[in-house]
Amino acid sequence: VERGVIARPSFEGLVALAGTLGGPQDQTADPALDTALLAGLADALDALQAARHDEGRTLETVLSGHIDTIEQLTREAAASAAVRIDTIRDRLAAKFAELIEGDLPEDRLAQEAAALAVKMDVREELDRLEAHIASARELLAAGSPTGRKLDFLSQEFNREANTLCSKSSDSSLTQIGLAIKNAVDQFREQVQNVE
Repeated sequence: VERGVIARPSFEGLVALAGTLGGPQDQTADPALDTALLAGLADALDALQAARHDEGRTLETVLSGHIDTIEQLTREAAASAAVRIDTIRDRLAAKFAELIEGDLPEDRLAQEAAALAVKMDVREELDRLEAHIASARELLAAGSPTGRKLDFLSQEFNREANTLCSKSSDSSLTQIGLAIKNAVDQFREQVQNVE
């Protein structure tokens, strides 16, 4: 033992303490005391179970609120003009016209616009977000241990929000995507408290 440092007790040292394991039994055992101790233990376990149940209900409410937020933001993204194909087409046509100053044939412009529109189309991500929202609600309603499944869903939510942001060519849609990411982060943080 170094000077000034207290060594951790060994297992053998703890077991050797009088009365830790075995040793002479108190011959004056009190059955009333034993009954009171067991009743107190039962009460404590019941209180623990009730507290866990209450915490679970509160956590379910919090998680449902985060899912509501993600759902509302997903609806806002789906309603955004930036998601509409005609808006994407018009934006791309304007950009192409600006870049090539009219030197690109119309059919070539249509092909390029279609290729870029596919890359910019976020409807698939929005559909997957809606599916994940439905799955999260089902898991919460099931009431069984769902922590790992909800954690996996939070990763999927995050993946779709990231893709939404990366595909977006519109600042308002990007802001919605960032708000979804924020709500997903809050959801994931609470999911860590779920069994």
